[in-house]
Amino acid sequence: MDCFSVTLNVVVFLKYRRLYDLRHDNDWKQKDVSEKLHISQRAYSYYETGERSIPPEILCALADIYDVSVDYLLGRTDDKGKKDKKEQDK
Repeated sequence: MDCFSVTLNVVVFLKYRRLYDLRHDNDWKQKDVSEKLHISQRAYSYYETGERSIPPEILCALADIYDVSVDYLLGRTDDKGKKDKKEQDK
């Protein structure tokens, strides 16, 4: 394995690090989250590690499960909180 492969694996793992961290904060296993999403544990693992892109409907479901915003999951903000529609319109 060359340096590029090692670096790429680390970057891929960190792509959705927040999913990993949120799952561990809740003391859940990948199987627990996958059951909530009605997908296989392997599919969830691919999403968490960044090996597969997360479909929008799964991303929204994950945000609901963890009670965070999609932007937080994607690393676009460090603010975990969701804003309800009324707050967004202000």
